[in-house]
Amino acid sequence: MQLAYGNQRFFASTRGKILTLLRRGSRTVEELAEALDLTDNAVRAHLVALERDGLVRQGGQRRSSSKPASTYNLAQAAEDLFPKAYGQVLGQLLNVLHEQMTPEDVAVVMRTTGRRLAAQWRIPSGDLRVRLEAAVAILNELGGLAELEQQNETYTIRGYSCPLATAALDHPEACCLASSLLAELVGVPVQEQCERGEKVRCRFVVSAILAVQEH
Repeated sequence: MQLAYGNQRFFASTRGKILTLLRRGSRTVEELAEALDLTDNAVRAHLVALERDGLVRQGGQRRSSSKPASTYNLAQAAEDLFPKAYGQVLGQLLNVLHEQMTPEDVAVVMRTTGRRLAAQWRIPSGDLRVRLEAAVAILNELGGLAELEQQNETYTIRGYSCPLATAALDHPEACCLASSLLAELVGVPVQEQCERGEKVRCRFVVSAILAVQEH
């Protein structure tokens, strides 16, 4: 049965173990085979599949027991599969901030963080939709799953998988970080209308009419 990339069952499989080994550093087929107690041919078959899926790439060469051998490295796409604790870390940080600051001050910190985070990217010039599409791509690059929708003069960014969801359930101000990030990226006001029920569903709204007025 094919295992989904990124879940615990996958990392317990042979291909998952190969990615874990490569996360520590580049390896040759021979080195992987020795670590996993497999034949070289069996390892090559797994590497072909992982390379096809963009999770592994060939690096340089290193002398093995007999002759120079190709090394394999982890691709960035594979690094993104490993579990991340962004939400948990942010949640604990917000707990500490609330013990030492007022809710208003915490919200200011979140908004400032979002604006500074946005400075890492350059949004292409163009109309509002072009800028919004670029901003959505950045959200997805950060680990989210967002889509842009348009209805008349209103744009809505819907998120279906938020990397900060764990924190946002107890700390709504975590969403201030995302809304400030988006506003800084697109250069217009962004209204945060996230849903926080059993599951956080991101929703950010931009009015094309207000955007024109701002400019």
